[in-house]
Amino acid sequence: MGSGVCPSTLISTRITLGRADMLASSVIQEARRAGIGVEAITAVGSIRRFAPEIGDVALLGVVPRPDHPHVLKAFRRLPLVLEVRTESASSITAYTALGLVTLHLTPPEQAGAALVWYTGARAHVSQLQTRAGRLGFQFQDGAMLHPTGTPASCASEEGLYATLHLPFIAPELRSGEREIRAAERGELPRLVSQAHIRGDLHTHSTWSDGRDTIADMVGAAKQLGYEYLAITDHSGRAAASRTLAAGDVSRQRDEIDAIRESVRDIDVLHGIEVDIMKAGRLDFVDAVLEKFDIVLASLHDPRSDDGAWLTERYLRAIRHPLVNVITHPANRTPGRSSGYALDFDRLFEAAAETGTAMEIDGAPGHLDMDGDIARRAAAAGVTTTISSDCHRMDALGRQMQFGVGTARRGWIEPQHVLNTRAVSDVRAFVAHKRTRG
Repeated sequence: MGSGVCPSTLISTRITLGRADMLASSVIQEARRAGIGVEAITAVGSIRRFAPEIGDVALLGVVPRPDHPHVLKAFRRLPLVLEVRTESASSITAYTALGLVTLHLTPPEQAGAALVWYTGARAHVSQLQTRAGRLGFQFQDGAMLHPTGTPASCASEEGLYATLHLPFIAPELRSGEREIRAAERGELPRLVSQAHIRGDLHTHSTWSDGRDTIADMVGAAKQLGYEYLAITDHSGRAAASRTLAAGDVSRQRDEIDAIRESVRDIDVLHGIEVDIMKAGRLDFVDAVLEKFDIVLASLHDPRSDDGAWLTERYLRAIRHPLVNVITHPANRTPGRSSGYALDFDRLFEAAAETGTAMEIDGAPGHLDMDGDIARRAAAAGVTTTISSDCHRMDALGRQMQFGVGTARRGWIEPQHVLNTRAVSDVRAFVAHKRTRG
């Protein structure tokens, strides 16, 4: 086993999606590298549902033969594993330097049932159990059983749902609230996926608090197959370690123009994430803002500030003809703060009326707007963006994945999202508001 951290100092608490994903990914990498004897291994539980906070980091391994002791013994020897906490015939929970992780094992013929069972949420699984009982089956402990107790083949999740006379329900929708009723009625959404994303409209470079240059960020976006990337560094008075001064905007534009000349097959948009100041005005004057290809506006005030006053400041920004996107509106921090107490209904009404997009932010420190908030935005006719809010080129894809997962939790479909469209449509979206203004 590994060493360096005393297991007794590790306390099992809720952790953020970003940290949980890092732990799960590290263990999966080590397990594959060590060849521990599983056909497939995947993260399950809250991670797979893209919940912003994770209680238990869980993995599911498909075992080709009923040789669980061999697999569990190999798992114990992984370098990340410090000490085993509990172990049964088909699961093991271990301490690592990053937190607790549990590996569950299942045979191939029950892999679909186990995947649904261990993904949760508990309320969703409980409703499936009740439905299975009505149809003469038993769904328990990661397996689907006939009334006689013999296993019913459920090698895929689609197969399990079909057994229960339901269409497949995506993991992000499995909250136990309304998704099964929607499935029964044929009203499940056609969810947005990463394949629909054509560009990223919120990224940072070394011109503000980003780690990498604009050229590096553009290169990484091109590797992801994006058609466009917006560089949107923080304005001068943002609460960031480094910011873009108004006097440096023209020099940054010259650098972007040079990159446009040298890089093919991707459009680079010159944008800004401008702070909304105390009186609701914007950090940069209109003469500076109107030269950007896209303008994002945000609040970074203390979360203890009055929600009504913060709502009013957002409304002033939304009604500004040069503001195209409101970023991470709740300004929440999963695990630490739920964010601003805003009147989202007023914000969404104004955003729909003015043609201002509201962002679903994939940064692990935001994951905002999540779940019901995003769903309310779409229902109000608001255009959303799904952005990485990325400050490093090596996290562009990962944070967009978090953003897409967060959007799917809100039942968001491709037509709701600005950056599922071509760059010409993005430019038209910006121009339409400016023309109206």
